[in-house]
Amino acid sequence: MSSFNNPHHFYVFNLTNGKKKLAYGASPEDAYEILRQRLTPEEMEQIVQDQYTKISQRKLRQYIHELG
Repeated sequence: MSSFNNPHHFYVFNLTNGKKKLAYGASPEDAYEILRQRLTPEEMEQIVQDQYTKISQRKLRQYIHELG
């Protein structure tokens, strides 16, 4: 099955410290689970799972300074 059949998007999740965390996935839930695989439990505690913004690749530069 081709990955083109399941489009993926960028999601920027809010962190409790005011920064943001960039993730990529087919849905916000998928992106969150991918973060869970990459990050430590301490890092995951900082992510506010239900506060995210779906962004396009073109708008990625607008969020670079907010990432933490």
